[in-house]
Amino acid sequence: MTRMIRIFDTTLRDGEQSPGASMNVEEKVMVAKQLARLGVDIIEAGFAYSSPGDFEAVRRIAQEVEGPTICSLARARPEDIDRAWEALKGAPKVRIHTFLSTSDIHLKHQFRMTRDEAKKRAVEMVQRARGYVEDVEFSPMDASRSDPAYLCEVIEAVIAAGAGTINIPDTVGYAIPQEFGKLIRGIRETVPNSAGAVISVHCHNDLGLAVANSLAAVMEGAGQVECTINGIGERAGNTSLEEIVMGLRTRRDLYQADTKIHTEEISKTSRLVSKITGMVVQPNKAIVGANAFAHTSGIHQDGLLKDKTTYEIMRPESIGLVESKMVMGKLSGRHAFRQRLEELGYKLTDDEVNHAFERFKKLADQKKEIYEEDLEVIVSEELARMADRITLKSFQVKSGTDQVPTATVELEIDGKSIARTGTGDGPVDAVYRTIAAITETKSKLLMYVVKAITGGTDAQGEVSVRVQEDGRTVSGHGADTDIITASARAYLSALNKLAYLAAKQAQGEQKVNLI
Repeated sequence: MTRMIRIFDTTLRDGEQSPGASMNVEEKVMVAKQLARLGVDIIEAGFAYSSPGDFEAVRRIAQEVEGPTICSLARARPEDIDRAWEALKGAPKVRIHTFLSTSDIHLKHQFRMTRDEAKKRAVEMVQRARGYVEDVEFSPMDASRSDPAYLCEVIEAVIAAGAGTINIPDTVGYAIPQEFGKLIRGIRETVPNSAGAVISVHCHNDLGLAVANSLAAVMEGAGQVECTINGIGERAGNTSLEEIVMGLRTRRDLYQADTKIHTEEISKTSRLVSKITGMVVQPNKAIVGANAFAHTSGIHQDGLLKDKTTYEIMRPESIGLVESKMVMGKLSGRHAFRQRLEELGYKLTDDEVNHAFERFKKLADQKKEIYEEDLEVIVSEELARMADRITLKSFQVKSGTDQVPTATVELEIDGKSIARTGTGDGPVDAVYRTIAAITETKSKLLMYVVKAITGGTDAQGEVSVRVQEDGRTVSGHGADTDIITASARAYLSALNKLAYLAAKQAQGEQKVNLI
């Protein structure tokens, strides 16, 4: 009999802890809506207590996203639990996820608590959360390095207090599959009331074993896996959602388990998260990498021509990889544009449609054929840009073999237009130096990457940058048929994120170690 494994997506919470992956509220709402289309069971929308921005993201997602349970993380503190409830209340399906460490390493050096104090606090905070919601999850942080006997003692107590999901985190990516599977089996066999809760796992990828550990846990009875799109997350990242889902789906014969994920949405979701975070997916990444279904070996190609199953264990179509089709053109009207976006899963307000349609018409004048990937870029960029402090009004560049590259740039900053002229080593450098002079940023450009979104000489160029300032690292993304315009948009995207993070810090965001 096939068990259904719950998929708990924490892209918007743990995934955002990736250096440079910060998202603003509009971007988080956009990703959450796509996660709903993907069919995840639970969306961890953020950490409501950490900042006004995170609170607003959790509140809006809880109110606007239909389908999945919406969850907020909360430390085992009364103020965190209360704030999580304030963000979630009024929504139809909500969960509070609270946590406290059980490892002696953490209790002694970080929390400065005894085992008895930690157990008492965990029980009290689960009870407090249950006073607000029926669905409470508890995580004993650093579980894989905790004393198993004490870990089971805490788990038994919090289940009795009302926790319906117990999440076992491999917080520092220390475990290996054999011992992690044994840990899950031990919990199920040792904790008397373990059948009264869903056992979940949250694995980090420090040793490259997050997916393997999670699958080992499923083999031993875990009923929920916590994961992120493209495996993004703190340090080496988290369990990759697409790898877990396709691993279970492809080897259902072995695991006797599956998920409710609409796998045809995987590729689109991966592209959206990559675009918004600016984190490029490596070509050889399993499932969603550019080379995941590419075959160059003559022997492999020969086999595929005879029968696809010779060298493909999954069909590209199963994750939404289909040949791009022309969907729109320059004669398409606003109504047809909105309808096509809705077919792709985007439900926009009138203002959002107007912003996106204006960009679409400009692109349609430059390209004869507009593909789905082009529309996805337009929507993700324009909706994100509506909340930006700094926007590009115009620029001109003069460059050639016999003259110094010179750029004149006009920006709008908080509603005020500012123009300046500057020079550089090349046209992109000239634009970047001029933007830096206008914004007075002291940031350092760490990465600059260019690639094409679709085929053809008129394809949009996609630029990703990584920028660092005051110890904060962010990514930016931009796209256009003109690569200099795409470069300017990517740089401004990063600078807007730096401004967003600075504002969050000024509002009192709390930096804490999370599971």
